[in-house]
Amino acid sequence: MDTRKPHSAAHPPLRAALQAGQRAPSVANTRPWILSDEGDRIALIADTDQRLDTADPQARELLISCGAALYNVRAAMRAEGRTPEVAILPDPDRPGRLAEIAAGRASEPDDEARTHARAIGRRRTHRGLFAADIDDLALVRRLGTAAAAEGATLQPLTTEPLIRCLAGLVSAAEHLHRHEHSHPHQPANRLRTAAPSPDFAAHDFPTDPDGDGSDALFPRRDHGHSRIPGMPDSPGAVTGTLALLTTTEDTRAAWLAAGQALQRVLLAAAAEGVSAAFHTQPLEEPALRAFTTTRLCDGAHPQMILRLGRTLPHTATPTDPPPR
Repeated sequence: MDTRKPHSAAHPPLRAALQAGQRAPSVANTRPWILSDEGDRIALIADTDQRLDTADPQARELLISCGAALYNVRAAMRAEGRTPEVAILPDPDRPGRLAEIAAGRASEPDDEARTHARAIGRRRTHRGLFAADIDDLALVRRLGTAAAAEGATLQPLTTEPLIRCLAGLVSAAEHLHRHEHSHPHQPANRLRTAAPSPDFAAHDFPTDPDGDGSDALFPRRDHGHSRIPGMPDSPGAVTGTLALLTTTEDTRAAWLAAGQALQRVLLAAAAEGVSAAFHTQPLEEPALRAFTTTRLCDGAHPQMILRLGRTLPHTATPTDPPPR
């Protein structure tokens, strides 16, 4: 049973979990999952019709997106006072069946469960500049702990040479995507033209000032300048804190874990008033992803590039109603 429009489930924890699962972020707003209400459990099923054939031939990004939905399901169950019992890739004969989640024993929700469940509706994907980087080292450590709890690593990049290196990789990938006619994946344009989703509001994806659909790591501001953390700049126009999300393995299970880690980080950040922007371009090019693995990640596998920061005043706030 496809629950893209959640309906009343038999158990309140499952009903809350179904609704929460739909609020996850997804690459290019594809929302490539089906959440199936199976009475005593929820099945997470890959919607392979939503896979981006050229940009994501192995379905790595699809599974990361599904992993984010899975974490929302788990977080909602915990907030409802049930311990989720999760089976990952439970049936080898049905590879599209990514997980089964049952509402297990009753348990008192802890502070993290309540905080993350509240943050599901507040989290917004951001694009563009931030008002401020993350300058709270304790918060950065907490976000790293959130990723580690799901078997991933959040690796902040703090030195200018590494940041410039990654920026160059993003620019190179953008050039390839823009000028190779065989590559139809244009994330910025697709996000602005896709059907409305609970994941974003229109002002989360401002129109590119140059009109070229650019999704650069350092978004342009006045006179074409951009900022690198740690370098002087005018107030209200910063790139944000740059980080790589990595895993030790590069399997389907690892991609699902990366998605759960990503969403756990995003919800922990949203609870602290921090938003994230995503950059997938160099990870969609095999040669550039391999370079990132060996030169920037010490052999770990990069799954997502993030910028983290506090948004400018005109962007979505935690009190904004959910977009329709």
